Amino acid sequence: MNDLLLYGRRLTSYAPTRRGFLTAAAALAGAAVAPTQVWRAGPASAASPFILKPTPPTYFTDFGTNAEMRWAAVAPERYLTPQSSLFVRNHTRTPQVDRSTYALRVHGDGLATPREEGEALSLSFADLQRLPHHDLTAVVECTGNGRSYFRTQQGQAGSGTAWTLGAVGTVRWSGVRLRDVLASVGLSPDAVSIQATGLDDPFVSGGTDYGRVRRPFPVEKALDDALLAWGINGEDLLPDHGYPLRLVLPGWVGIASIKWLGSLEVSTTQLTSPWNTTFYRMVGPDWPADSPPLTVNPVRSAWELAPDQVLPSRPVTLTGRSWSGAGRITRVSVSLDGGSSWRPAVLDRRSLEDQGWTQWSVRWGNPRPGRHELLARATDEQGRTQPLVAAFNTQGYFFDAVVRHPVQVV
Repeated sequence: MNDLLLYGRRLTSYAPTRRGFLTAAAALAGAAVAPTQVWRAGPASAASPFILKPTPPTYFTDFGTNAEMRWAAVAPERYLTPQSSLFVRNHTRTPQVDRSTYALRVHGDGLATPREEGEALSLSFADLQRLPHHDLTAVVECTGNGRSYFRTQQGQAGSGTAWTLGAVGTVRWSGVRLRDVLASVGLSPDAVSIQATGLDDPFVSGGTDYGRVRRPFPVEKALDDALLAWGINGEDLLPDHGYPLRLVLPGWVGIASIKWLGSLEVSTTQLTSPWNTTFYRMVGPDWPADSPPLTVNPVRSAWELAPDQVLPSRPVTLTGRSWSGAGRITRVSVSLDGGSSWRPAVLDRRSLEDQGWTQWSVRWGNPRPGRHELLARATDEQGRTQPLVAAFNTQGYFFDAVVRHPVQVV
């Protein structure tokens, strides 16, 4: 059983037991699995000193090291987010890693045969490709998605990139289950924590060098649904999204899914890093000093419209999407009059497998000329519903309140 922390509360989900996993590990490690063709990445176009793929203003808001997807550019009929449209969140700049010489290093006292960092196991890309392949559809989202609304809706300014709601996407990941990788190298029954470290440049802020981006997570999550991904939507990862290999922790905050994965430390004690002790925790006057690291993403909703979009004064069908890190969306309510009245949206397409988002629509039969505020409020299968006011924290994480979306009817 795996207890996931959200706002200090625990959400319980079920995962394979370590005893059952270790029983099957030996059989998997010795199984012969035929390798499949290795994908080849095409060259990336330089768009800025920090991001390599093109980020044209029609489709992105450029934040320098980061780039946000514009919801007005999302095609309502398309479920998966193309890599070309997916947001980019970097701490430094996108590295360019040669897959032909790439190796994932695995070490720690949590392995069946403990290994110091200097004697880490080295797994090439070809080694990983020989393990059983797996596909997984899931939402990927920055922890600060929606941060700007703390200021614009609640008058509370948090630090960090001023995302609206476009630091999110749903993609089909391809790769190998982390539990299969751990089975192949041997996992100790006493292992409790794994730290993933990226290959991007060390992060320096305020004169402090925090080292390479890294963050620990529990072994239970590794044995549940964690994936080491080399592809998105049937394509190689682009460099900006983690080429040649990244960690994916479905449902969890984006920082947990380390890009350009360089190493995994498996430990019999709880590991820490600045990315779970200093960053990516709730901080502020209303939060305790020992607030836990953020893990499971909240419930959010977005209209597929530009801010202040002009709509005709005739019947129109409006669309949007809702998602949650803790489970599928079961209900979406919308208001076309600033919250005075609510009606159910039609859930057009839900993720019936894995952890994707839900597309929905509403028919506006008699829009009157003038300015209107549209609201959308979702509920997930855990019973979590978007609040009207988000819990403020100084770093602007987890803005999950209902967003007021202005439109003009003419």
